[in-house]
Amino acid sequence: MLTLFTRQAGAALRMLLVATVALGLAYPLAVWAVAHAPGLAPRAEGSVIHAADGTPAGSSLIGIDPVPADPAHDPYFHTRPSASAEDVLGPGDPSTSGGSNKGGFDEDLIAAVQQRRDAIAQREGVAPDQVPPDAVTASASGVDPHISPEYAQLQVPRVARVTGLTEERVWELVAASTQHAVLGIFGADGVNVTELNLAVARQGG
Repeated sequence: MLTLFTRQAGAALRMLLVATVALGLAYPLAVWAVAHAPGLAPRAEGSVIHAADGTPAGSSLIGIDPVPADPAHDPYFHTRPSASAEDVLGPGDPSTSGGSNKGGFDEDLIAAVQQRRDAIAQREGVAPDQVPPDAVTASASGVDPHISPEYAQLQVPRVARVTGLTEERVWELVAASTQHAVLGIFGADGVNVTELNLAVARQGG
C-alpha cells in the first residue's frame, strides 16, 4: 500500500514539475517571443505613441477627444462622440468602453445627433448638412481613434487657421495619418486622430 502511494505521489510530483515548466515558463516565454517579433512588438506593448520630446502620449488604438483651453481657438482634430460623455460632444470617459445601445428611432438619440450636428457646424463654420454621419454618431467602443476622411476634411481649415500651419501642410499630415482599407475593399479608410494631433503638435501647431 505504501509502495503504491509512493509511486502515485512521485508521478504526481513529476507531472506537476513538467506542467510548471511547460505551461508556467516555456509557453509564456514562447508567446512573448512571438509577440516581440519584428513588426509585432509595438502592438504587443500597447501601440504607444510619443510626443515630440519622446514622452509617451497615448496609444494609437485609443481615441480620447482633446479639450481645448480656449474653445474659440481650438487647435485639435476631434474624434467621434462618446456615449459615456456627459456633454453632447464630449469628452468621454476612456475608462468606460461601450456604445449607447439606442436604436435609430430613439428620440433621445435623434435629439443628441441633431445637437451634435449643430454644435459641430458652428465650430467648423459650415452648414449643418455638411457635417458627415460619423461626426455625430458614437462608435461601438466609445474610444475609436479613427474618423472618416470627410470629417477630417471638415476640420482642416479650422486647425490650419488656429495653429498657423498652411492648409496644404495640414492636408499632408492628414494623409500621413490615414489608414486605408485592406486591399482597397475590406473596411474603410480612416484617419487616426490621436496620431494626427501629435503630428500637428510636432509641426509647432
